[in-house]
Amino acid sequence: MAIDTKPASELRRAGRPARPHNVARTLTPYLFLAAPLAFLIVFTYIPVVNMFGYSVTSWDGLSPSREFVGLDNYVEIATRPELFGVLKVSLYYIGASVVQIGLALYFATILSFNTRFRNLFKGVLFFPYLINGVAIGMIFLFFFQPGGTLDSAMSALGLGGATQQWLGDPSVVNWSLAGTSIWRYLGLNFVLFLGAIQSIPAHLYEAAEIDGASRWDQFRHIILPGIRPIVGLSFILAISGSLSVFEIPFIMTGGANDSETFVIQTVNMAFKYYKLGLASAMAVVLLLIILLVTWLQRRVAPDEKVDLS
Repeated sequence: MAIDTKPASELRRAGRPARPHNVARTLTPYLFLAAPLAFLIVFTYIPVVNMFGYSVTSWDGLSPSREFVGLDNYVEIATRPELFGVLKVSLYYIGASVVQIGLALYFATILSFNTRFRNLFKGVLFFPYLINGVAIGMIFLFFFQPGGTLDSAMSALGLGGATQQWLGDPSVVNWSLAGTSIWRYLGLNFVLFLGAIQSIPAHLYEAAEIDGASRWDQFRHIILPGIRPIVGLSFILAISGSLSVFEIPFIMTGGANDSETFVIQTVNMAFKYYKLGLASAMAVVLLLIILLVTWLQRRVAPDEKVDLS
């Protein structure tokens, strides 16, 4: 006679249907995911699909009918160099992003050690990111206006005599707007870097100090290798954000004085010239450019597992 050697608990569970609380436990994570997935589909993926649909029509955004034109909009984009000419403005923001990442990394490294008033400085650096972009644009309009805050401060320091058209001079305006972007988004990269630095095990710093390593040696051999994935992510976000910049230049200049970006041009094409089909095609092209740049960045600097042991 064969003897069943299974534990009694398994014998009791054998042949019984799953308990209701086990089913609920299994479904609970999916219930929490349902709401954000629904918002993601409704407000991201469906509009993207509609954008592709609009891009092959000559719709003006008002008429009920949409004439199918195939790839004519994409051909027009390819044969009009001025549509891509505004991408050169993105170079100012790419340069500003590099400066911004460098500053964020510097402040995150300094404030990750025992520094006096470091919590105060953390709040000061992160606060601009919490302010609405429209409010920031209005603040810096007064800051850059002739005879405004910047001119007054420079005059008080003896750095300038005549007033400067910071937003009216085509040779200066993009530098001013890019500088505003640095102040606006510095806090985001700062928090990302600070969190990554604080996740590095403390015993590595202790061992480095015992070996006589300076702060610079700790940064070069511990901090920088330890946060390499976050630095790579920041560069990806910086490049994609620089190509699709819209908020600050639109509010402060409206694209005037050679400060028009590709996104501002796309918005004007849709709502000023009523060529929503062409504007949708431009948005698709910008999306493809960002995806291509992101892919190239991933190929050049792939994610690597960090091992500091």
